[in-house]
Amino acid sequence: MVGLQAFFFVSGFSALIYQVVWQRALFALFGIHAESVTVIVTVFMLGLGLGSLAGGAASRRTGWPSLALFACAEAGIGAFGLCSLGLFRAVGHATLALPPPATGAVAFLLLLAPTLLMGATLPLLTTHLVARWANVGRSVSALYAVNTLGSALAALASAFLLLGALGQAGAVQLAAAGNLAAAAGALILWRRDRNAA
Repeated sequence: MVGLQAFFFVSGFSALIYQVVWQRALFALFGIHAESVTVIVTVFMLGLGLGSLAGGAASRRTGWPSLALFACAEAGIGAFGLCSLGLFRAVGHATLALPPPATGAVAFLLLLAPTLLMGATLPLLTTHLVARWANVGRSVSALYAVNTLGSALAALASAFLLLGALGQAGAVQLAAAGNLAAAAGALILWRRDRNAA
C-alpha cells in the first residue's frame, strides 16, 4: 500500500503545479482581475467536488476496478497537462474579441475536465484501500495526508524552484510525467493483484 500512497503523493504534487501554472497562463491570456481569479478558483473547487462525487459513484459499480479507474484518471490528467498550454494559447487567440463573461465561461470549461478527473482520484483509491484495510477512516486519512503533503511540497517548489528553473512548459511537463508515472504504477499493481487472485 506504500506504492499507492506514493502515487497519490505524486498526484497531489502534480495537481498543485497545474493550478499554479494554469492560473498564470490564463492570466496572461485573459488578464489579471478579480473575475478571472474567481473563475479559476471556482472551477478548481467545483471540478474537484463534482469529480469526487463521480469517482465515488464509479467506485461503487461492480465490475469496475477502482485501481484501474484511478490509473485512467491520472493518465487523462497527464494527457491534458501535456497539451494544456498550447490549448490555452489557441483558445486565447480565438476568443480575443469575446466579452469578459464569455471569456470567463471559456476558461471555466477549459479547466472543468481535468479538475473533474483530479477530484475522482481520492474516492477511487479510497475504495481500493478500504477493500484491503476494511477501515474507511484509516484509508481516507492516509491518502488525504500524502496528497496534501505532495501539494504543499509542490507549492514551495513552484514558488522557489520549478518555475524559475523549468518555466511554465517544463513545470507542466514535470507534472504530466508524475501523472503518467502514477497511472503506470497503478496499472501494474492492478494487474499484479488481478493475476494473484
